[in-house]
Amino acid sequence: MSPLVSIIMGSTSDLPVMEKAAQLLNDLHVPFEMNALSAHRTPEAVEDFAKNARGRGVKVIIAAAGMAAALPGVIAANTTLPVIGVPVKGSVLDGVDALYSIIQMPPGIPVATVAINGAMNAAILAIQMLALSDENLAATFAAYKEGLKKKIVKANEELKEVKYEYKTN
Repeated sequence: MSPLVSIIMGSTSDLPVMEKAAQLLNDLHVPFEMNALSAHRTPEAVEDFAKNARGRGVKVIIAAAGMAAALPGVIAANTTLPVIGVPVKGSVLDGVDALYSIIQMPPGIPVATVAINGAMNAAILAIQMLALSDENLAATFAAYKEGLKKKIVKANEELKEVKYEYKTN
């Protein structure tokens, strides 16, 4: 099956962050691909990828980048597919530079942006987009969300069983 989601990162150094997105897509059986393409080092390859993604069956692109973070914007400029940007922490500015670079897109070239290192939320957003036209994925995602709720309820119940003693001096 051809990938529905494409995860693109500016460098393989972003892989530890982006593996969280890949794991969730894999867990929910959403076909995806991963590639390293640099807006600065391989600009022709990035343009070719973006212009041909729809024709290969890709429906959503998750693009991660640190520092100047040009990759999500360059991809968005060359496709009509939704692009989700993941700013990656990695510079002396702790990813804030990447965040600002991704969210400050000009009119007509939007990039949905998640938190710094927020790859899992990028995958969730991609799944929500795909689920709009896929009832099976919508049901799978609803079950995933229910599981999140159950984890918190269980954790809260376990917390009630722990006895804390407060001591004063």
